[in-house]
Amino acid sequence: MIVKTDEELQGLKDIGYICALVRDKMKAATEPGITTRELDQIAKDLFEEHGATSAPIHDEGFPGQTCISVNEEVAHGIPGKRKIREGDLVNIDVSALKNGFYADTGISFVVGESDNPMKQKVCDVALEAFEQAMTKIKPGGKLSQIGKAVHATARKNDLKVIKTLTGHGVGRSLHEAPSHVLNYFDPKEKTLLKEGMVIAVEPFISSNATYVVEGKNDWAFETTDRSMVAQIEHTVIVTKDGPILTTKIEDNDA
Repeated sequence: MIVKTDEELQGLKDIGYICALVRDKMKAATEPGITTRELDQIAKDLFEEHGATSAPIHDEGFPGQTCISVNEEVAHGIPGKRKIREGDLVNIDVSALKNGFYADTGISFVVGESDNPMKQKVCDVALEAFEQAMTKIKPGGKLSQIGKAVHATARKNDLKVIKTLTGHGVGRSLHEAPSHVLNYFDPKEKTLLKEGMVIAVEPFISSNATYVVEGKNDWAFETTDRSMVAQIEHTVIVTKDGPILTTKIEDNDA
């Protein structure tokens, strides 16, 4: 999507704020003993309160309001009976729509204290990689530079990226052009960023694996070697004055 009007910008900010609110409320409630289904109920209640609809349900028929992935699950974890434990590595991925506009956001974090320092390291490096990617967001810039920045950050920290999970265009639908925002450099990628372009940028940083496979059900992705993996995701609008993160509440005027 290319934002062309103030009304479109406000629509994107509105749904971005809702997704950010849901993500942050769920993260705050993620404590030992709570189930992933109970966390997902928080999303359901907030979506209803704010007049939004879960994108995974609306677009994909996903069996949950949000994707909640724990430890061995990298992405698309189904909310259910699983109880969160101290030291778990949790990823919450929230996407929704309202009035025809979409937003997509995610965060990985460690619950309490863990005896595995790699869990926190991949979370910290995912955030660093995202921040480095944001320095490449400008009209006329190359889409490929986002992946180059992410991959360079991972290598600098002796980590890897998941190459088979990518960001994407977003706005009027959950997945649109550009179809892939890679987390590594592809010299064949010639797409240029344009003023008003809306993309979801989501580094997946891994302790070792570079790809994922289908996990225990029809939805969840896992690594074959149980690598620690963390993701940070925001919906980003490209502007000449710098990126607008619609899913970062402090940057949102809603």
